[in-house]
Amino acid sequence: MKRAHRNYLIYLAMLLVLGSLIFGALKTGEYHATNFAPGLGESFFSEGFGAFLAVLRENLRHPLAVLLVQILVILVVARGCAALFRFIGQPGVIGEIIAGIVLGPSLLGWLAPEAYTSLFRPESLGILEQVSNIGLLLFMFVIGLEVDFSTLRNKMNATIVISHGGIFSSFFLGILASLFLYEQYAAETSAFLPFALFMGISMSITAFPVLARIIQERGMTRKPVGTTALASAANDDVTAWCLLAIVIAISKATTLWSTLYTLLFTLAYFALMFLVVRPLLKKIGELYASPEVIDKRFVNSMFLVLVLSAAATEILGIHALLGAFLAGVVMPTNAGFRTVMMEKLEDIASVFFLPLSFAFMGLRTEIGLINTPALWGTCAALILMAIAGKLGGCALAARAVGQPWKNSLIIGTLMNTRGLMQLVVVNIGYEMGVIPPQVFVLLVLMALVTTFMTTPMLSLVEFLFKQHKRSHIRKLREERARNAQAPQQTGKLLLCFGRPDTGRKLLRVYSLLFGPRLGGHPLLAAHYTLGTDVNPANAEQFANESFLPITEEARQKGIDFEKIYRTTDSFINEAKQLIRTEQPDMILLGAGPRFMSSQEMPLRAVTPFFSLFRGKTESILAEAECTVGIYSSRKEDLDTPNYDLAILLGTHADDFLLDYLPNLLDSSPLSPEKQLRDIHIYRLKGYTAEEPGSHNAAYAQLAAGYSERIHLHPVEQVEDLRAPLLPESTALMLLSYETCSTHVAESPVFPALPSLLVLKKGRQ
Repeated sequence: MKRAHRNYLIYLAMLLVLGSLIFGALKTGEYHATNFAPGLGESFFSEGFGAFLAVLRENLRHPLAVLLVQILVILVVARGCAALFRFIGQPGVIGEIIAGIVLGPSLLGWLAPEAYTSLFRPESLGILEQVSNIGLLLFMFVIGLEVDFSTLRNKMNATIVISHGGIFSSFFLGILASLFLYEQYAAETSAFLPFALFMGISMSITAFPVLARIIQERGMTRKPVGTTALASAANDDVTAWCLLAIVIAISKATTLWSTLYTLLFTLAYFALMFLVVRPLLKKIGELYASPEVIDKRFVNSMFLVLVLSAAATEILGIHALLGAFLAGVVMPTNAGFRTVMMEKLEDIASVFFLPLSFAFMGLRTEIGLINTPALWGTCAALILMAIAGKLGGCALAARAVGQPWKNSLIIGTLMNTRGLMQLVVVNIGYEMGVIPPQVFVLLVLMALVTTFMTTPMLSLVEFLFKQHKRSHIRKLREERARNAQAPQQTGKLLLCFGRPDTGRKLLRVYSLLFGPRLGGHPLLAAHYTLGTDVNPANAEQFANESFLPITEEARQKGIDFEKIYRTTDSFINEAKQLIRTEQPDMILLGAGPRFMSSQEMPLRAVTPFFSLFRGKTESILAEAECTVGIYSSRKEDLDTPNYDLAILLGTHADDFLLDYLPNLLDSSPLSPEKQLRDIHIYRLKGYTAEEPGSHNAAYAQLAAGYSERIHLHPVEQVEDLRAPLLPESTALMLLSYETCSTHVAESPVFPALPSLLVLKKGRQ
């Protein structure tokens, strides 16, 4: 008997013997307990499933169990809503805000009041509120870390005009709106001055995190309009939060002198943080410039700064969130430190804590309070005023500092995004009793609408200016065609890759297809990071690392190319937009080894989505007018010394593949020991049965001139493509998309084939 089996038997015997002894001892004790105190010892072993259910009900009433169930429900609903909104092209954070409203009295409390009352009992909300506040502190700390003062300094003049133009115009319109709202909705709960100031500040805020994610998603991070919008939003954040500190101080003060003292101590605190703490942390950050030496003790010290700053501002009466934001702003500025800190905090803050904050705000948002046409009209007017103040004010200011109209409207649209930041401000006002429930709901709806409209508005602006751009591109192409000296068209080439090494391989494929003529083609290389919640600092790092292999390959070949990098939740939509904008003559895509085959995929019987990449490819093929190539890497392929290349012809419609023969034969070797040796052309039975194609004469002449390197192989079927007919040294096979999908993809020999370059001839 094996030792393991013997151990199992020993354990089972021990369990039975000792378990029986323990049970007997307990029964004996219960018997004695019953004799001495009848009724106390007889229920444990006598009661059954009902007792178990009673215990479960009692456990579910425990505060910790209630909190965990609430967190579970909130996270599940938030993830679902976020995914839905990403699917329709909106930032996921909007879906998370909607999830909070869905779980609140506006929907769940209306549709299932018993379930709502059971899940969010009033006595349990205090714990949920404090947990969500901790999450907001961490989030505001991360927002402070994202403020880049070097960017602000580089664009200080323009961004001050843009951001403050939007703040002042929005602040004025907010105070103007308070004149009409105060008497009817807020007069019984608040004085006019704090109410008006909170209305002004809530209209003036910009959601820097949402704006940054939208800029990343649309590939605007490195464009002048994107950097200007980012810098303006950062400037807006700093200014708005300083104004909020003043507004809170005025709102909490009971007399003029108490207000002055609060403002004086607040200014002293700001001076301490910027003049003493920030230089000290900068010196510490220089010692910890590398992520390798950032240990737990150092991170613990930074958290102490966060907690001390938040506690100080809370005691001063200007809210802990301001202290958390300021703690992030004064952190060491070296990129290594900030990247590490944001990696440690951002995911947990945005994925775990923020949905709890949204849910708690949703519990306070009862849309049913807006129950008259007049209130809905007031809501619409408030939204229009918010758009006019922020979008209009920032757009006009951007135009005044020299931005073209398109960029001005883009900046204004981005700055109009309010998102979570306005919700934080409104929530503070609600907690202080300055903002009444009905106005709270109006401001929440205004935040949602102005955030939701950002992406469609950007698309509208781009559409309105697209005709001008198309006309400009057409003129450039006509001019290029008139001035072209070479008889061959030198069209634009595009490659899209996921893994960094795939970019290098796609560039090698282009080198084979175009040979020495590749340098005459404008070349674009596009890489996408899936997910719009990527931090800007991380996104830049991802971009640099992703382009390293292809950049080194291009340097060795003496080829220039343009980099395109974006973060997105929809690769297909981004790829289609890129194709429409750039209108390339050829596209290369990277794919996995089984990108067109459904073999060995166990889920294919239960789901229609077994070939996701194939569906994505077909979407791009439907959009593109040009030739599209899908490169499926199977092994080291083009890194193989002295490799061979194969061309598979299924029908004469595949004759366009022969157009690449001159370039393939003339292609420069990758290195003296890595070069294309022989080309094997395999003609399926259907090809030889057809009438000769138009390429045959030119092809015969070419084959005669290179008879020692070109080898013809008629084959009956794809299954014949095995060694020795297909040499082991074959590194790449060219074939058409139609032949691959019709004859090759589902063939048993498909997994054994070398790397594939599947080409779909363009319709141009």
